[in-house]
Amino acid sequence: MSKGTPQVRYAEVERETRETRVRVVLDFDGGTRRDISTGIGFLDHMLGLMAFHGQFDIGVQADGDLMVDDHHTVEDVGIVLGKAMRQALAESDPIERYGDSALPMDEALVLVALDISGRGHLFYDCTYRADRVGGLSTQNIQEFFRSLCLHGGLNVHIRQLAGENDHHIAEATFKAFGRALRNAVKRIEAGRGSTSTKGRID
Repeated sequence: MSKGTPQVRYAEVERETRETRVRVVLDFDGGTRRDISTGIGFLDHMLGLMAFHGQFDIGVQADGDLMVDDHHTVEDVGIVLGKAMRQALAESDPIERYGDSALPMDEALVLVALDISGRGHLFYDCTYRADRVGGLSTQNIQEFFRSLCLHGGLNVHIRQLAGENDHHIAEATFKAFGRALRNAVKRIEAGRGSTSTKGRID
């Protein structure tokens, strides 16, 4: 690669267990391709919105034990997507590292702030009225982001500031996460150096 050429920020990750088989393809510098099939229509919709607002390409193929429930599939998609994010950024040019977004969706308002610190942590404060939205358990929205954060090395705070409609709250969450991530993975200007006083992120 010649000097000054941006590094490719792309990853393909697969994971297979007795419960699920998940494959994720991720390109942080794409922005137009979304091919998502998890067997959970509402999760597919949310991941598509996240990628659209994050302006990255994503492919997700998941086959899981949905005859049991959606927990294993949702959790494992989060695991594999997190690993793909970490891998795609492993050799990246320096990035902004921090990002945030306060996003309204009708009456709902959700704040997401994140730090690509290399240390996975999730603070999550959203309340849902129903057990499910479409085919997705509302409890498993938190499990998805927890898995993604732990395996992606992301420190993420998600806080619901307003909202009554479960669909709107979930949609605001995934959109806000995508926009915060987009800001965090932006390449920094040449000469700015590290975004950590330690000189490294881990």
